[in-house]
Amino acid sequence: MPRIRLDIAYDGTHFRGWARQPGLRTVQGVLEASLQRIIGSPVPLTVAGRTDAGVHATGQVAHADLDDEQWARATQRRRDVPNPGDPVDPLARRMTGVLGQYADLAVTRTSTAPDGFDARFSATWRRYAYRIADARTGYDPLERHRTTTVRAHLDVDAMHAAAQSLIGLHDFAAYCKPRPEATTIRTLLEYDWRRDERGILIANVKADAFCHSMVRALVGACVAAGEGKLAPEHLVAIRDARLRTSEFKVLAARGLTLTEVGYPADELLGSRAEQTRNRRDLE
Repeated sequence: MPRIRLDIAYDGTHFRGWARQPGLRTVQGVLEASLQRIIGSPVPLTVAGRTDAGVHATGQVAHADLDDEQWARATQRRRDVPNPGDPVDPLARRMTGVLGQYADLAVTRTSTAPDGFDARFSATWRRYAYRIADARTGYDPLERHRTTTVRAHLDVDAMHAAAQSLIGLHDFAAYCKPRPEATTIRTLLEYDWRRDERGILIANVKADAFCHSMVRALVGACVAAGEGKLAPEHLVAIRDARLRTSEFKVLAARGLTLTEVGYPADELLGSRAEQTRNRRDLE
């Protein structure tokens, strides 16, 4: 069966997360419904990273497997449109037509997936950004859907130092919402803080994978450091204790955006997916 890759962006404000749920508006539900309108039959999607309610994305990735009839409908094109290099490329434009001109969800690109590609299991890392407006920056109503407000003067240097102290392969149970039989061991590859030209505090967080609420908990801990409530070494002690704590808040979903998903070279996609599946089965 041909497999297609979808690159996706969305404003998560009015979605109840990624995963399809009966009676609720979700990203997966809306995308699958729009695909079905074009292709004529249901097409389940597999996603790189399930985002929670209110979380945004500019670099989400999903894949779908199509049978021959679905492929034929997905690759239909108007006669007056030049032949694309990839036959499924026009599907993104057709989905935009179904979703609407000012939709809060967009398929930015559709392409034929390389052999062995799996949006979830072939991924080697995910990157998130988190935006905070503090007392120095002030509140901007035009940014309210993607920026969390903290009513304190935050020390970005202290936040950055705290973030750097957490990098590496560790058990992040203290920074994750527990799920039965799910591992909390992750490799945090990058974690840093900066202010942009407007003074907004922006976190860059990259890991091989994230457990539930991990990014928002890591952000909350660094905000506590920025307020002077926790020292960087205290964040490490919390991590190594592997116990949930009330010493910091898990920040709101509105400030969080999935910006990028990383994959290996095409010839390594299949082996990476198999390796990840085997590890998850053991867990």
